[in-house]
Amino acid sequence: MIAIRRARPADAAAIGAVHVAAWRSAYPGILPDDYLARLSVPRQAAHYDSAIRGGASVHVLTASGRDLPSSLVPGARIIGFVTANRGRDLADGEIETLYVLDDWRERGLGRLLLATAAQQLAAIGCRSVFLWVLRDNPSRFFYQHLGGRAVAESHTRVAGQTLAQIAFAWDPIERLVESASRAT
Repeated sequence: MIAIRRARPADAAAIGAVHVAAWRSAYPGILPDDYLARLSVPRQAAHYDSAIRGGASVHVLTASGRDLPSSLVPGARIIGFVTANRGRDLADGEIETLYVLDDWRERGLGRLLLATAAQQLAAIGCRSVFLWVLRDNPSRFFYQHLGGRAVAESHTRVAGQTLAQIAFAWDPIERLVESASRAT
């Protein structure tokens, strides 16, 4: 069974592991290999533990039962997550992170996470939402497919490199909720 729920502090280690695995999968050729190799699950776990305990909007995607390969330990396993918060500059709300493990991609699960985050933001009064994605990250097409409109370009520094990024926005926020829900 696939389920989405609000993250708990006990989820932080699994969230950190998904974060590291997703970066190592998405960013070869974009970020230096040695930087990707040094990514730390405990450091990411500490970051997410602090965010969860601080009340940040973090939702996890879990798989259990028949949806888990038989080689894995029984019980629910975190296979993706999304974080969202009030927007800092381009819209009322911001999707800060969205990661799904490779083995679980192309199943509509990222759309489910996005719809959940957008619904959460709308519930706290956000009327629009945006996210940043590295320009060279192929996931930018995913956001375009869901109706995200490129509204800004900027640069960010990661691993000592300056990288171009694009902001995609949905205004009103219901456009993301509807497109993400409809596409699943």
